[in-house]
Amino acid sequence: MTDANSSSQDDGPVEAAAPRSKRRRSQPLKVANQIPQSRREEIEKALEDTQGTPKRWSRKNGPKYHRFLKKRIGPGTVRQIEFDLLDVDIGESWPIPITVVHGARPGPVVTVLGALHGNELVGPLALTYLCGPNFLGEDKAIDPAAMAGTLRIVPVVNLPGYRRQSRYMADGRDLNRSFPGKPDSNTTSRVAHRLWHKIISGSDHVIDLHTAAVGRTNMPQIRSNLADRPSNRIARSFGIETILDNVGPKGSLRKTANDAGIGAITYEGGGSNEADPESVQVAIYGILNVLRSLKVLPGYPSRPRFRILASGSVWIRSDQGGLLDVLTPAGSFVEDGETVATVTDPERPGESYDILSPTRGLLISTATHPFVNAGTPIGHLLPVSRGIKTLRKRLDPEGCLVTSGSDGEPPWREDEDVEDISVAGEWSGGSPDAEWGRNEEDPADEEAGEADPNWA
Repeated sequence: MTDANSSSQDDGPVEAAAPRSKRRRSQPLKVANQIPQSRREEIEKALEDTQGTPKRWSRKNGPKYHRFLKKRIGPGTVRQIEFDLLDVDIGESWPIPITVVHGARPGPVVTVLGALHGNELVGPLALTYLCGPNFLGEDKAIDPAAMAGTLRIVPVVNLPGYRRQSRYMADGRDLNRSFPGKPDSNTTSRVAHRLWHKIISGSDHVIDLHTAAVGRTNMPQIRSNLADRPSNRIARSFGIETILDNVGPKGSLRKTANDAGIGAITYEGGGSNEADPESVQVAIYGILNVLRSLKVLPGYPSRPRFRILASGSVWIRSDQGGLLDVLTPAGSFVEDGETVATVTDPERPGESYDILSPTRGLLISTATHPFVNAGTPIGHLLPVSRGIKTLRKRLDPEGCLVTSGSDGEPPWREDEDVEDISVAGEWSGGSPDAEWGRNEEDPADEEAGEADPNWA
């Protein structure tokens, strides 16, 4: 779906683009496809559907204004807009900021969202940096004058949850299980309805940024319905190694968007209530890759060294209760029978219980909460039977996968040399190692289980 005021399809021939410099031919990308054959055939058949051919935008009539939320954004400009999650005359309306970057040439509308779950901070951090001077502006990575199409950036969607450091909306419901919503239902459903009709439905592509829920952490990964042609394209062009194929749970933004013909993917990385620089860095890297692949930004997207496609996983659970010590962090490649964690009980000193990997694979998620009971999931394992030699080449000395885009210093940090200033004196009123205060966990925020994938 395109914005009628920012781009239009012309019945006549599309004008040829300016000649480009010849691109160097690259080696074929190695793909370790763990998806069952029946699902692979389903995906291949869907991708052969000519109705899913990417749209082309005519430049014949020149640039146009982009109309969004009753505002006009001129070609090659940036505008900050506030959007009320609730349409009310009195009481909380929860206004959220949206940055709209409208290119100088017609093209697709791409919407990027953070904090659909209010305590997942990788999205807000990544999108705040993208809107900052290191990335947005003249001669920067996102230069409106060099863009084709429109980029909508929403750093924090679930504002009440974000303020409360909670996954859920103010009424305790999950916003990402409430789409497309209803205008006359509960609070969360009303918010979902406004988001869907005012922001999402006018998009061609959606990137939804997430982290793991409370008590766990995810390695960077993409979740996408690979049988959906536009979603398949942006999932691959994100440029990281691990892609999980699934349709998404009922009521999720991604599934609802796919059902409406909108390409949508979910990025997962890091944990709740954490500022994980590596996951933030990979998110920025992937968003820019998608925008280049869609020709919204000039240049070519970066590619990973290889790609793992999977649609199945194994949950590793503890059979005992006590205190958990995870030995293999998220991103580790483990062998069949390898000890991934141990459980001890302070009431029984000297005794411990080893938790073993049931098969060879990649740990895409691990528990971070130390208290476990019998049956508690402590890891989410992606079985790997193909491409093992290639995968091993991308492991760090600790045996963890080095995700593309995570190398090097985070690009939002300064490059200039920093002058050191020495301050003499003694610590007063404590030490640099004094305990940091923290808020107690809100009982209302206890994790009830996530359906995509399901931890229950």
